[in-house]
Amino acid sequence: MSDFDVARWRPAPFLPETDSRDGSLTFVVAVLCFLACLTLLTVLAANRAAHDWTDQLEGQATVIVRPKANETPDGAAARAAETLAGVPGVAEARAIEKEKAEALIAPWLGDADLSDLPVPRLVGVQLTRQAPASAQALDQALKAQGLDAVVDDHSVWMADIQRAARMARWAGLAVFGLIALAAAAVVAFATRAGLAARREVVEVLHLSGAEDGFIAGLFQLRFARMAATAGLFGAGGAAIMGAMLRLAGGGQGLTPVLPIAWIDLLSVLPAPLAAGAVAALAARFTAQSMIRELA
Repeated sequence: MSDFDVARWRPAPFLPETDSRDGSLTFVVAVLCFLACLTLLTVLAANRAAHDWTDQLEGQATVIVRPKANETPDGAAARAAETLAGVPGVAEARAIEKEKAEALIAPWLGDADLSDLPVPRLVGVQLTRQAPASAQALDQALKAQGLDAVVDDHSVWMADIQRAARMARWAGLAVFGLIALAAAAVVAFATRAGLAARREVVEVLHLSGAEDGFIAGLFQLRFARMAATAGLFGAGGAAIMGAMLRLAGGGQGLTPVLPIAWIDLLSVLPAPLAAGAVAALAARFTAQSMIRELA
């Protein structure tokens, strides 16, 4: 009796605590979580960039002034700026110098000599935030003074930016959904393989009166814990990558087109919980379906 070992006769768990395939499965889920978190950071940065651009455009307007036969271009621009400065809802109106106006069109004309071209003068208008003047009000004020001018309130540009931002959001959500489905498929495959390897044990448990939910719950808990751990690694890697991009680009991140803020890094915190939830659902549904087939 002295050689009797209690631990030797302890019932073994239905699922072993470790499996040779756990390392590969954890790596795959971690990579998927890493890609999902990077996608989320990209969407947040794109939304911020679009919001900043539209904020800048909403508070400004540009007026193209064409001089008449009896006045100089500079005189027409100065008169237009003076007229617009008195319109309610305009904070400031300033005629843009000829050199700056030529610099704006130089990218389209190259190094061509612009001295002989009738380059129109521009007037930059800064609108008030509380009650900005409309393009119609600016146009009426210019016509009342007999000025030949075209008002651009940047509405076309803002519509393009907002449309691009919406497309980026939907594309990001689509990529995020595909990654989640891929993670669920990986866990479902692993669950099915685990159940198939223990087919005889499942049948014995059924004969012993174990319910399907109990057996499926064992797989659900196992893969949820595994996926949460993998999600922690993936989210940590994405946060480190985001921090590196933020530090590499100084104040606006790697590029002003996709400005990453420090607060964006907090968005990866739910990744382990989300990965565990997706894995738990995939494992449970797969286990219940296969158990019914084996029973």
